[in-house]
Amino acid sequence: MLKVGVIGAGHLGKIHLRLLQASEKYELVGFFENDSKTATDVEKEFGYKKFDSYDALLDQIDVIDIVTPTLNHFNCAKLAIEKGIHVFIEKPITNTVDEANQLITLAEDHHVKGQVGHVERFNPAFTAVQDQLSNPMFIETHRLAEFNPRGTDVPVVLDLMIHDIDIILKAVNSKVVDISASGVSVISASPDIANARLAFENGCVANLTASRISLKNMRKSRFFQKDAYISVDFLEKTSEVVKMETQIGEPGDFDMVLENAEGIKKRILFERPDVASNNAILDELNSFADAINQDTMPIVSLRDGTEALRIAHEIIKCFKPEI
Repeated sequence: MLKVGVIGAGHLGKIHLRLLQASEKYELVGFFENDSKTATDVEKEFGYKKFDSYDALLDQIDVIDIVTPTLNHFNCAKLAIEKGIHVFIEKPITNTVDEANQLITLAEDHHVKGQVGHVERFNPAFTAVQDQLSNPMFIETHRLAEFNPRGTDVPVVLDLMIHDIDIILKAVNSKVVDISASGVSVISASPDIANARLAFENGCVANLTASRISLKNMRKSRFFQKDAYISVDFLEKTSEVVKMETQIGEPGDFDMVLENAEGIKKRILFERPDVASNNAILDELNSFADAINQDTMPIVSLRDGTEALRIAHEIIKCFKPEI
C-alpha cells in the first residue's frame, strides 16, 4: 500500500481524508493543516494523525494529496516533487500556467507522477458514454450553482467552468484555435456568470455557460456528432444517447423514422446507458494509486490540468473590464 498524506483539512480536505482512510490502495499516514485550531479539531474529531510541519509529513509518505487553496498548490507540490513524492493536486492545478509548466518539468526531472483532481472525469454519467464520443462537432454545457460564498474569491471560470473545459478538451482532442467570452460580476468582485465559445482546429465548436448565482443547480453537457446526440447530466448522474442509422427496408410499427430532403431515411434509436453508482473522488484517488503502482499515465495528467488552466485563463482574458 502507498503511504499517503493530506495537506489541507478544510471542507474538501476532510472528505479526502475520510476516503483515503477507507481506500484499500493507500495507508493514510496523517495530515498537515496550517490553521492550528482546525488541525486540532480534525485530529480530535476523526482521529487522523496531525503533523506539526509539512516537511515532517513529507518525510513519512510516498504520495501527497494537496487540498489547499489554489495559491498554495505550486509551493506544496514543488516541495513534495523535489523529495521524490508523487502529487495529487486538486483543481485548478496551480494559480498560473507558468507554475503548472514548472511542475511538469519538475515531475519529469524527479521521475514522479502527478494527477489533477478534475473529478468529473470519474462521474459515472460521463464514463458510461465516454467510449461513444466520437469526433463531436458541437458541444453545449451548462454548469449552474446556487450562491455559496466559498470559492467566490476567483472567477466563476476557475471555480466551475474549468470542470467542463477539461471534459471538452478530453472529448474533442483537438487544438483550440479561437476563444470568445464574456463575464459579469453580480455579487462578487470577480465574474459570477460567464459564457465562452471555443473553436477547435478540427471544426468543432463548444459553447460553455457557468453561473454561481442561479436559483437551481444544473450540470449538463450535450455532445452532437455525426448520427448521434449524447446528453450527460453530471448532477443527476444520468446519460442519454440518441443515434440515427440508415433505415433499410420497411420500418417496424413502433420505429421512429426521419426522412431528409434527399429521401434518405434514418431510424432513431434511444439508449439510456446503465450508470453505476460510485464515489468519483475515491475513484480518482484510487486511479492515481494504480498509475503509480503500474507505472502508467494518470487519467488526468499534469499536462491535462495545465491545458485546462491555460484555456480558462484565455477565457478570462476575453472579459471586458467593468466600468
